Amino acid sequence: MKKNILRPFRYLSPFFIFLIAIIGFKSHGIITWLVPLYIFFLIPFVELVMKPIAGNVGEEVEDQIRNDVFYDWILYAVVLLQYISLFIFLSNISVQSGFDLIGQIISMGILCGTFGINVGHELGHRPSRFEQFLAKSLLLTSLYTHFFIEHNKGHHAHVATEHDPSTAVLGQSIYSFWPQTVFGTYVKAWKINLAELKKKGLGFINPSNEMLVFTIAQISLLASIGIYFGLPTLIYFLFSATIGALLLETVNYIEHYGLVRKRNLNGNFERVMPKHSWNSNHLLGRLMLFELSRHSDHHYLASRKYQILLHHDNAPQMPTGYPGMIVLALFPPIWFRVMNRQLEKYESIISA
Repeated sequence: MKKNILRPFRYLSPFFIFLIAIIGFKSHGIITWLVPLYIFFLIPFVELVMKPIAGNVGEEVEDQIRNDVFYDWILYAVVLLQYISLFIFLSNISVQSGFDLIGQIISMGILCGTFGINVGHELGHRPSRFEQFLAKSLLLTSLYTHFFIEHNKGHHAHVATEHDPSTAVLGQSIYSFWPQTVFGTYVKAWKINLAELKKKGLGFINPSNEMLVFTIAQISLLASIGIYFGLPTLIYFLFSATIGALLLETVNYIEHYGLVRKRNLNGNFERVMPKHSWNSNHLLGRLMLFELSRHSDHHYLASRKYQILLHHDNAPQMPTGYPGMIVLALFPPIWFRVMNRQLEKYESIISA
């Protein structure tokens, strides 16, 4: 089969977000709001009228693109662009005020969530130490480095159970979920980290204590920003990092809301299957988040690279793409009305 050389280039489309963010950081007025308007207004509107694309590439094509390094270089480029964008944000934010200031803070927060954490998440699943270093570097821009530990060693093992702080139960609003997951995942990351140190017979003050290293790295970043750019800019960055973290946790909310894994006869939880994560095949959201919205397959096989994630017929489907679902989650009465009905629709699949 002839290789489709244009296929990977569609994943360059999220770089448009970097472009309009940087323009916004250097501008005034409505232009400073281009990123949130694009992601939370334009994309949700388009995805309401665009049909989701559920098809999968064939096995031969999958083999071709699995090891295509161009897909990896796209992610590596994100690391560079994220830090360039952060520097431009920090360099310009101090001269802004009011309407412009809020738009730029939100825009940087979206970059932190969309690229800092999301691409950090993708690279964090890779076995390469280099790629894992890039993952931690991206997570650092959102002050969410503990995600590297808790997500890989906690969330994937305990998703859709009461042991996972990143799983929202039926009837839980996003506003009660945020404190549960933000504080719960941080505490759990420390527990996982300390248990590993104990198992290896290592003390707390040790290079292998990743949470300690992460803490020092984050404090160093904050100190550097405060010293070089000043206290107001440091505060603006903290607001952006918080937005990035809450954006991630809102994504966790919409990905697992109301889904539960059953216990088998020996008391253990059933294996994580595609039915234990909400899936979205809406194309714009898929490209923007490097296929994260095909989350059912990601949890089914976490080692599968983003470019070959699959659609599963037995996975519960979101009524729209991720950007629209994030907006919907902010209005609990409407969210419950839509998603509780959607859950009932897939109940037979989930209970099977």
